[in-house]
Amino acid sequence: MTTPSKTWIADLPKDRLIAEFSVWSADLVRLADDLARVDPYVDILHIDVADGHFAPAMLFFPDLVAGVRKVSARPIHVHLMVADSILLSQIEQFADAGSDLISLHVENESVAAEALDLLDRRGVAAGMVLKVDTPVERVEKYASRLRFVTLLGTAIGVKGQGLDEKAGARLQQAKQIIAGCGAAHRIVLAADGGIREHTVPLLRQSGAETVVLGSLAFNAPSLDERMAWVRAL
Repeated sequence: MTTPSKTWIADLPKDRLIAEFSVWSADLVRLADDLARVDPYVDILHIDVADGHFAPAMLFFPDLVAGVRKVSARPIHVHLMVADSILLSQIEQFADAGSDLISLHVENESVAAEALDLLDRRGVAAGMVLKVDTPVERVEKYASRLRFVTLLGTAIGVKGQGLDEKAGARLQQAKQIIAGCGAAHRIVLAADGGIREHTVPLLRQSGAETVVLGSLAFNAPSLDERMAWVRAL
């Protein structure tokens, strides 16, 4: 299977929402078939990883990423929701599995700088995610080292929640931090959680370049129509 080019982040669309699909919402029993079904619409595959401690969920593992890598040429974004004590070993395992982008949490502060160094050495793009109640300014000291900044709009690791009312303002603040960090490379601003038909326009207007689409994409009655709508925002 062909892997993404080295410039895949720079090459992502700038004139429409980037289509980032969450594998958590795919048909996990028929995963390869479901990924093939949505492939024409996908810019990035998003794979959540949670250890049951940092986040209440238990999600996914390196072998799954390696399996996805075998059947998809789309960039793979792994979102790590794991304790500080295992973060570095998880980065190694998911880098070995074929991840193109690995996002840790700004709340992993005790090992964050070391984690970013490790991602640099491994040649894997680095991202950071902020919990819904974490002050946005905490990402500022890392921003120039990142390729993605993702703001959660709901509590971590739980499906089906409504979007936090501060999500739009937080995205606007993050956009300002990215613009002022001095990075020469592209840094993508992403929104994750609470993604519904009525929230996507707000998130887009607030500066999100991608929203992590779960059931809104995988369960759409017509994926053609749904993605035409997303891309027109």
